Amino acid sequence: MALDPKHYRIILERELKKLHDEVSAYTSDTDLWKVSGGITNSGGNLAVHLIGNLKHYIGAVLGKENYVRDKSEEFSTKDVSKDSILADIESLFEPMKQIIDHLEEEVIDGNYPVEIEGKTYPTELILHHTIAHFSYHLGQINYHRRILGKINV
Repeated sequence: MALDPKHYRIILERELKKLHDEVSAYTSDTDLWKVSGGITNSGGNLAVHLIGNLKHYIGAVLGKENYVRDKSEEFSTKDVSKDSILADIESLFEPMKQIIDHLEEEVIDGNYPVEIEGKTYPTELILHHTIAHFSYHLGQINYHRRILGKINV
C-alpha cells in the first residue's frame, strides 16, 4: 500500500517553503550566483535545478504538464534575479499540490511512467527520491548562502 499522497504534499510544501526562505535570505542577486574554489554550483543554479527537477518529475511526467526539461541549462543559467527565482518557486505550490493530491493509488503503487537511465522504478520510489534530492540540494543552498555570503569573490 502506498503512502497517502497528502504526506508527499506536506513534505514537498515544507521543502518548497524552505527553498523560498533560503533564496529570500540572500542579501543580493550577486551573492546568489557566487562560486569560489571547489564550490562550483551557485545557490542560484541549485534553486533553478530544483525547480526544473520538480517541473519534470512531478509536473511533466505525473501531471502531464507541458514542460520540457533542459538540465544542462539549469546549471549554465547565470544572473537570474532573486525575484524571478522566487516567483518560479511560488508558481510551483499550487500545481504540485494539485498533481500530488490527485494521484491515484494505482499510479503510486505502479511503475513510474518513464524509464530513468534505462531502468523502470516504482513511482513511490521516485517520489521519495525526488524529495530526498530536493532536501540534499536545499542543504547545499543553505551552506552556500552562509559561507559564500561572507567571502568577497
